[in-house]
Amino acid sequence: MDSEELNRVIVRAKAASYVGGGAKVTPSRQGANEIAWEEGDWRYLDSYFGGTDFLGQEVLWHRNEPVWAMNYYGYIKRPDLIDAGQAGAIIQDSLSALYRKGRFLGGFVWLSGGCTYQDRNDGGPEQFRGREAILVGGVEAYALEYFGGLVKA
Repeated sequence: MDSEELNRVIVRAKAASYVGGGAKVTPSRQGANEIAWEEGDWRYLDSYFGGTDFLGQEVLWHRNEPVWAMNYYGYIKRPDLIDAGQAGAIIQDSLSALYRKGRFLGGFVWLSGGCTYQDRNDGGPEQFRGREAILVGGVEAYALEYFGGLVKA
């Protein structure tokens, strides 16, 4: 599998799950929220705990073998400036715009709801690390750290 194909599949899965309002499935772990996607030989699961502050993992399988994963931790830094509902709406709007460009990495800035969404990262789908943030009036009110890449046996 080449990097471009992997990127296309990841973007489709991400766009159809949290960002696309994908249906939650019965969680495999107590207290988790899970959103799944399937297409042909591909299967994807986004599993997270929490709400305002949250921790999660996304896994992509090809023919029932895990091939890619990403971990993340997001948190509200300034509850006086933004709440979880506002942050979620801005993230969904911003990531929808990014996915329409056919990518999920590469740095991105988007204006949404009077706020600025920023994503900065290093690497490609095979191995990456990044950070997203929402700025309200130039002040960082929300942040998320993430990293991931290929899973090899």
